[in-house]
Amino acid sequence: MKVDLSHLNAFVAVARAKGFREGARSNGVSASSLSEAVRRLESDLGVRLLNRTTRSVAPTEAGERLLERLGSALAEVEAALDGVKGLGDRPAGTLRLNAPISAVRLVLPRVLPPFLTAYPEITVEVIAEDAFVDLLAAGCDAGIRYDERLEQDMIAAPIGPRVQRFAAAAAPAYLARRGRPIHPRDLLGHACLRGRFPGRATLAWEFERDGEILRVDPTGPLLAQLGGGADLLVDAAIAGVGVVYHFEDWLRPHFERGALEPILEDWWSRFSGPFLYYPGRRLVPAPLRAFVDFVKAMGPPT
Repeated sequence: MKVDLSHLNAFVAVARAKGFREGARSNGVSASSLSEAVRRLESDLGVRLLNRTTRSVAPTEAGERLLERLGSALAEVEAALDGVKGLGDRPAGTLRLNAPISAVRLVLPRVLPPFLTAYPEITVEVIAEDAFVDLLAAGCDAGIRYDERLEQDMIAAPIGPRVQRFAAAAAPAYLARRGRPIHPRDLLGHACLRGRFPGRATLAWEFERDGEILRVDPTGPLLAQLGGGADLLVDAAIAGVGVVYHFEDWLRPHFERGALEPILEDWWSRFSGPFLYYPGRRLVPAPLRAFVDFVKAMGPPT
């Protein structure tokens, strides 16, 4: 069966955007043209792909199956086209990165500005989310994650600091009022500001010293979803509400200006830094190849 490729692209755009107007806006076309393209595709296939209401658009079961298969197929087509573009004098096109909010905050500000200066013909689109995603199904070229969340068939390259630490901290006013913990177990008697990732249990706080690993599960007055709610936890700690446990690099500016004081510093746990990862069984688009080479040449921060 011959199907117009533009109709498939229209379906993917609408399904991912969950709406004709949103899909049209992100693809620079009219909503009516997308609607007509999807209608023709459904007519050619003889099956409804999208359920439409006045408020929302969602794939049917058939649409979900088609979207899942098209994600990787269209990504290969885009990669092939980007590869042709890369044969010119300069790599050009769009690089889509999926990264956790911590990497958007702590890693990409060091990497992206010089990369964009070096490659002005490349546009970088960053999707910030902490949930692990299927890169191809999400329409992304590469992602940034930590090693325990990498799939085995992915190619991974270090990006950002190679060693990071989780830090505990509190405001001077809080410590003056409640006292300074001298052992991680002391946190069980403190007001602790907790975080958790979407769909997961509240994270235990892990500490390490001289080979001893200690996990504590303190309680406190505030619980926020990590990522988007991380700054709320930090702001509450600065306001004197309680103790916060977060990336050392995230808290460092507040240490330097005295808004927060580090506590239990000799117990802060270390972990390996993030990786840039991408599928190993597909053509590598020219913008992604340029970015990988740039990250490797840049090396870790000193």
